[in-house]
Amino acid sequence: MLSKLKSLFQSYVDASDTSDNQDPLQENLIAAILMIEVMKSDHHLDAREEQELLTVLVTTFGLDEASAAELHELAANKAEESTSLFEFTAQINAHFSKEAKLTLIKNMWRIAFADGEIDRYEDGVIRQVSELIYVSHSDFIRMKIEARDLS
Repeated sequence: MLSKLKSLFQSYVDASDTSDNQDPLQENLIAAILMIEVMKSDHHLDAREEQELLTVLVTTFGLDEASAAELHELAANKAEESTSLFEFTAQINAHFSKEAKLTLIKNMWRIAFADGEIDRYEDGVIRQVSELIYVSHSDFIRMKIEARDLS
């Protein structure tokens, strides 16, 4: 029994040692999940938000349309399974640069603006993620304005 526990602990330590080099696909998945959380937050899935998400996946991550659709589907499934934002924001804090965090916040705003109105729940999700990943309020507002100007 003790040897099983040691082996389990060692595999966890080994996985932690390599976690600094997170796969870019995993980072894209995390970002897509959080954008889907914005879409779901107002309890109304809008086709314009779905289209904007696919556009963001293609333009920001450099994916082709088929890969973007596949990532969207995977992210939607993971978002349904998730219990909190913290499981994703912890990974963002560990692996995303400041610029990647700002891009994520701007893309979340792009999703929120896609249907022509910002719901208070959409704003709340973006604000919560922004705080959990230590984005300053001034950067939060700047990303909102940049996203608004794109729409």
